Parts: sequence; structure tokens; C-alpha cells
Amino acid sequence: MTNERASEDALPLAGRDTAHLPGHWLLARLGKRVLRPGGKELTARMLADARLRGADVVEFAPGLGRTAQEILAYSPGSYTGVESDETAAELTRKAIAGGGRVVSGEASKTGLDDEVADVVVGEAMLTMQTDRHKAEIVQEARRVLRAGGRYAIHELAIEPDAVDDEVKTEIRKSLARSIKVNARPLTAAEWRTLFEENGFEVEKIGFAPMALLEPKRILADEGLPGTLKFVGNVLRDSDARSRVLRMRSTFTKYKKHLVAIEIVATKKEA
Repeated sequence: MTNERASEDALPLAGRDTAHLPGHWLLARLGKRVLRPGGKELTARMLADARLRGADVVEFAPGLGRTAQEILAYSPGSYTGVESDETAAELTRKAIAGGGRVVSGEASKTGLDDEVADVVVGEAMLTMQTDRHKAEIVQEARRVLRAGGRYAIHELAIEPDAVDDEVKTEIRKSLARSIKVNARPLTAAEWRTLFEENGFEVEKIGFAPMALLEPKRILADEGLPGTLKFVGNVLRDSDARSRVLRMRSTFTKYKKHLVAIEIVATKKEA
């Protein structure tokens, strides 16, 4: 077994067939390491806006551990990842190399004590939840945050705010078919309402193009060696190539309505 094959086998859901693998893990299997809708640039902006230096940071669903490494570069007071998938948890433990800890838990039920964090970070995971579960996760973030603590997210949004409900439903159904996850992105106004109704005050909203599978974004996120590896793997695997092209087609079809969003919200006093 080659090292590359061993690495692919170490990914979550490695045994699942290509046709049914969630889109983000399919891309990871093919060698893509930046799996956020706004790419490295929006993640960097979100982390800077979250003010991490010296803070006790909790990250929900760290996945491959890429953002965890960037969090540690800010010299936080502590880092705790909360991951429900043990394979992903182990990937993050390896990525942070003793720079923090990763515990088993759900984003909506972390098992952490009350008010243990100054910052909670979450990327590309709230979008995949139902409206009810979104609220549960935001409430859990509020519970583990200290007074004045910040919840920073990087997610997918639909624009404009006044888009017809029929269009939103069409977009959500198309995304679910192509990425094999029940994605439910919100408009910026709906994201704001979600936070405000669950005990937060929004202090920052930023946007970036949703260009996850555009060549320029792939090159910017992965670098030339990573891009060549990803493209080579896509070309060699016809089933995976078909899935990637369908995802890209969906993203392109709804390009004028899909955007990556950054939100930093502060816990309000009870």
C-alpha cells in the first residue's frame, strides 16, 4: 500500500462508495485539503476577526485539522476540538501535534463545562444542519462561552436576502443531490436572525465568492503541487470525476445566489 493510499484509507467514511460519499469527504479523498466555501482567504479573515491570541478556543467539527493548525498559529491560551467522528478526531490530533486536545462529542452536545471558552470556531458544518439543529448548536456555543465570548463561523449563504422561497428550496435540493448532504444554507439576514434569537449580537459579517471548485481558487488554496495531485486523482477516477463535475455544475448554475459568509458574534449578557 502506498502512503497516498494509506492516507486516503485514514479519512472518515473511507469504505463508502464514491456515489454516496458526502461531497467534502469525496474531495478530501481526491487530495483536496481546503474544504471551506470561501477558501483559505475567508478562513484567515474570520480567524483574525475572532481575536484568538491568548484566548481559550473551542472548534466544532475540526475535520482534517487544517483550521486547527491555523488557530494554533495565533498562540491561543488553549485549543479544544470537538469531533463526533473518531477518524476525523485522530486526523486533527495528528495535525495539531500536541498543541491542544480533541474530545469526542457533538457540536450540539459537546460535553464541555459551562463557560470554558473565549472563542468558538465552526466552519462548513452549520449549513448542513436542519434549522432546529442549527439553533441547538448555536445555543451550545453560547453555553460554553464566557461572558463576552465570540462565536466565529465560515458557512454558505444564499443571496440576496429577498430571494424567493421557491428559489431557496430549489438551491437546497440541488445541493443535496450533488453533494449527498442535506445542505440548508441561509441568507445573511437569516444567519443574523439565528444568532440574535439565540443570545448573540452580531459584530461582523463578511463575504467571499463561493468558488470551491474553480481552478483559480483551487490553485490559491492548494498550491501548485496540491492542485496537480487533486487534478490527477480526478482524471484517474471516472466515478469521482463525474461527481466532481456535477458538484461544480451545481455551484456554477447557482453562482449568482451562492456566497461564502463569515460571521463573528458576541455572547450577550443573560
